[in-house]
Amino acid sequence: MAELLVLQAARLKGRINADVVAAYGAIPVVEAQTRIDALLDADWVKQAGASVRITPEGRERLAELLSEERSTIAQTALQQAYHEFDDFNSELKAIVTAWQMKDGETPNDHTDSAYDQGVITRLAALHERFAPLLARIAAAAPRLASYPGRFGHAIDQVQQGDHSFVARPITDSYHTVWFELHEELIGLLGLSRADEAAAGRAV
Repeated sequence: MAELLVLQAARLKGRINADVVAAYGAIPVVEAQTRIDALLDADWVKQAGASVRITPEGRERLAELLSEERSTIAQTALQQAYHEFDDFNSELKAIVTAWQMKDGETPNDHTDSAYDQGVITRLAALHERFAPLLARIAAAAPRLASYPGRFGHAIDQVQQGDHSFVARPITDSYHTVWFELHEELIGLLGLSRADEAAAGRAV
């Protein structure tokens, strides 16, 4: 699990450090650094400036670990949860589109506070309705137990006025965390993002 958490974080995020891994896995920063150091020694990640990146050998190891994890997951429960997730996914896509574009031709320049607040209200409502399903997902796949806290932090930041936490890339914005959860579910169910995108289910 220690290896899997760090390697998956590196795959999803591209570059990681102890702070990133700590936030991703809801573990102390010191523990995150210890885990990263162990993977550096094993050549499963490599230094890239102040961050580290996954190596080809690390990707092979990650594939093995994910395969092992899939065999321990309650697949039927997770498949049912993923089916329900699809409806929320479509709603989240519509909300993010509304955050970025007022209509098909007009970008949202975020000067209309009433419009932005309307979108934030929709996001907060989705978050509240999504919480029970998210809890079921975490119960079926225990490694995903950090996601409720990550979503909660993002929505708290949005409601406190930091609107970058709606959909800003790279940071743990609501949309970023959603994308990563979707990627986790796709992997745990043995699906592919290309197939899910073709079916219209990828964010």
